[in-house]
Amino acid sequence: MSAVILFLAVIAVIVGWWLSQQRLTAKPWLEAGPIDDFPGTDAMTWPAAKVGLGVFLAVAGSLFTLFISAYSMRMNMVDWRTMPVPKVLWFNTGVLVLSSVALQWALMAARRNDIDGVVVGLLAGGASAIAFLAGQLLAWHQLSDAGYFMASNPANAFFYVITAVHGLHLTGGLVALGRTTAGVWRHDTGTAEMRLSVELCTIYWHFLLLVWLVLLGLLTGWTDDFVDICRQLLS
Repeated sequence: MSAVILFLAVIAVIVGWWLSQQRLTAKPWLEAGPIDDFPGTDAMTWPAAKVGLGVFLAVAGSLFTLFISAYSMRMNMVDWRTMPVPKVLWFNTGVLVLSSVALQWALMAARRNDIDGVVVGLLAGGASAIAFLAGQLLAWHQLSDAGYFMASNPANAFFYVITAVHGLHLTGGLVALGRTTAGVWRHDTGTAEMRLSVELCTIYWHFLLLVWLVLLGLLTGWTDDFVDICRQLLS
């Protein structure tokens, strides 16, 4: 359960920070100046899109939390046999980090109205994400060749299911990323809409990176070790 608590704490911190940036506690009737000077008053679709993404991330985060909770409880049973972690997962993690960095680059370029920089960042992020998915399939292939099949052991089943669900979320993100890239490439969207689309993709990518880091820590046992170290430091 320590991994679940750690994951929920991280999610709570991120949600709290995100809400603090949305001026949800502002009192516009007490503000001075034209109404268009305040965020969220000129285009109602902007906050609606962000809130919609926030709700989706909350649901997805809850799903992964349930997986983490079930994993943590199931691993204490006698029939649980820990499986080796393919080394390619570390390479995949680095690729996913690069993908998230590329999306952040695209967002910064969008804020500068640098269309070429946006396209380069989106293409690099998408290519890195595809490489991550290919690496995950390679990890599955290596495990199956070594005899670690899904039905052989509960630990194996959890590994395949957790990585598959994360991969499906990333695949869905690639669809949205492809549409955003195509729109920017053809100049089909306005500047404000382009910035919003790139921002939403970037937020989603950072979320998937965070989830993967927690899942990797869970699968490798690093998460429990980290929690134990924190307990020793606080005691």
